[in-house]
Amino acid sequence: MARHGLHRSTRIRTAPRRRAIAIGVVGGAVVAGIVATMMPLLASDDLSIRAAADTTATAVSQDGDNAAKTTLATCPTRCDGNPRGGREAVIEFAVTTVPAAAVNLRATLRVHAWQQFAATVTAYASPLSAREARPAPASAGDALDSVTAVSSGFNEWDISKLVTGNGIWTVSLAQSGLESRIYWASVDNRNPDLRPSLMVSYDIGASPSSPTTRLTPGAARTTSVPKPPPTVAPTTRTPSATATPTTPTGGCGSVSDKLVPSCGAWWGMYSPAGAAGGWDHGKAVTDVETQVGRRFDIVHRYHDFSNAGSNGAFPDAYELRQMREGRLLFFAWESRDFSAGATLTWADVYSGRQDATIDAVAGRIRAAGVPVFLGFDHEPEDEPAKGSDADFVRAWRYVHDRFATAGTTNAVWVWTMMGWSGHYSRYAGLYPGDRYVDWVAYDPYNFHVCNGSTVWKSPSATVGGFYDWLDDSGIGAGKPRMLAEFGTNFNSADLGAKQRWFQEFPAALKAHPKIKAAIYFNSAGMTSRTASCDMTMNHDASAVAGFAQAGQDPYLRQPTGVSR
Repeated sequence: MARHGLHRSTRIRTAPRRRAIAIGVVGGAVVAGIVATMMPLLASDDLSIRAAADTTATAVSQDGDNAAKTTLATCPTRCDGNPRGGREAVIEFAVTTVPAAAVNLRATLRVHAWQQFAATVTAYASPLSAREARPAPASAGDALDSVTAVSSGFNEWDISKLVTGNGIWTVSLAQSGLESRIYWASVDNRNPDLRPSLMVSYDIGASPSSPTTRLTPGAARTTSVPKPPPTVAPTTRTPSATATPTTPTGGCGSVSDKLVPSCGAWWGMYSPAGAAGGWDHGKAVTDVETQVGRRFDIVHRYHDFSNAGSNGAFPDAYELRQMREGRLLFFAWESRDFSAGATLTWADVYSGRQDATIDAVAGRIRAAGVPVFLGFDHEPEDEPAKGSDADFVRAWRYVHDRFATAGTTNAVWVWTMMGWSGHYSRYAGLYPGDRYVDWVAYDPYNFHVCNGSTVWKSPSATVGGFYDWLDDSGIGAGKPRMLAEFGTNFNSADLGAKQRWFQEFPAALKAHPKIKAAIYFNSAGMTSRTASCDMTMNHDASAVAGFAQAGQDPYLRQPTGVSR
């Protein structure tokens, strides 16, 4: 598709040995490591490391001044007589040195108060960034631990349910039972011994066969998704950063190091969040999953080069929860700044002017510790202001090479074109080369009247044109193919047509077996909603029923990962 607007807005027992890790606090969104394999248990000891970044989240516009403070504050919504005076202390930690063989990781948050208070203070997983000055409070994530009376000195919370491995973890402290502010020592306190800290320890060794429960920063607690029983017993799908990737062996149920399933295809979704829903990108997906009765294999998100907030500081808290729950993430990375409405050129990228942003994103993806799909500037043939086709190739290779230099080997590179026949002559010049591309993707749509046509295209006709052209041209030969976006309108003259289109879609994929992933673009953002045009999957009950039926087809139900 062309533009979509702002896309705003993962044995033998040996003698015991002991290990401790150092942890610092850094800014950015929550990043989680996924540990997919475990080793036999060995003891560890603890090390307390001081924090380096925190903030007070509050809706109060002025509290003395907005400069950096030596204190954090907590207070209920009604605070010191102000009915909107709530404050939460937000603290971020970076865990970087937990080995792949670590199990039974234990994490204790320690924050200093100067007085005793008869108040309950609860630690939550948080979607906020501690680098933002006085962010607005957000919906709390999972409750981790509480102290029911604040002590003078250090208070401690067990946050082991959040800190499950390497990554950037964000915690917020919320207060109840006392409608007056409590002040806590911040990272700016002149006495370094009073600053917040995280104490982490772990064991080395094999874990029980069952996976550990992982909690979600900033996700509502009421969005659990019903999981239909799998037809094949699920196995662990997502390897840790240090594990040997699986390679398809010919039987179903294995996944290659480039995330290619050995049978069938992944089923994915782009579902945008909005202001009305508090920009909750997690709920935007789970709401659709609830409608269709299954989890998606792939969640697609669009990010920019701002390196800030959910637009640019990715993976964010929502994506990290989705990774921990077994979904694959596909980041479509656009050389833009969504909020500012600014567009970069490809020369801006390969000139080195964006190196800090590229390296920061590479670092966060590396820290996630699991394979992710990554595409740079999808549909570049529709971006004349960014430069020439050769400029695009040069920028793609530049970004790819910086990731390689950074050691970010868990990015699986997806080259995404519109796939329109009017651009067939350009695609050879837009292809970065086999060494730089892992998957070839395109964005087919049955627009029907949404683009002024009256043609109703079947699923097979919708996906078949560029598929056949790729076969004939030889571009990306041997690479798996992906429908990075696909969609269909409804037919106002035949209100059952959209449901049937979805029901027929699995057969179209089976007829095009090189397509190993299909992601629905569930947004009306690229077209106008009218009485005869609505490209969303769930615009009416019959469409939802058809899509749900497609998602139950065994071809789209991978016997890997979590129950789907």
